[in-house]
Amino acid sequence: MTDCAWPDLSGRLDVDEAGRFHRLAIRVYFEDTDFSGVVYHASYLRWCERGRSDFLRLLGNNHEALFSGNNTCEPAAFVVRRMSLEFLKPARIDDIVIVETRLDGMGAATLQLKQTVKKQNQPIFETDVLVVLMGLSGKPQRLSQRLRKTFLDWVT
Repeated sequence: MTDCAWPDLSGRLDVDEAGRFHRLAIRVYFEDTDFSGVVYHASYLRWCERGRSDFLRLLGNNHEALFSGNNTCEPAAFVVRRMSLEFLKPARIDDIVIVETRLDGMGAATLQLKQTVKKQNQPIFETDVLVVLMGLSGKPQRLSQRLRKTFLDWVT
């Protein structure tokens, strides 16, 4: 099996008229829903976390590399600082949804991401996320030149 063959567990990097982004397909399972078969609100947050993690993985900056300290001064991880959530339409059991993750900005120690969950190409959930690179010491870490270059190369 080659790297580009099934299964495509990390989604894929893609481009459209709005720019480059990461796309991750997810099936809605029973565990994602409430008693009525509608997706429980916290499931969207889990899906977006997976989207952010796989976006980093495909750019070569997975959690293991960050934890090892290879890309930073000390072992580190991106942690959510702020999220704004917009629930637009429901998803239901057995639906296939797509989580799209786009880099929306970059600071000294932060990434701003725009994530959209779509069903049949229609937005059903949107979030703006600010993540901070935090060292194990609990202090923000500046993005290394390598990390910064990876994200800048991705955007341009």
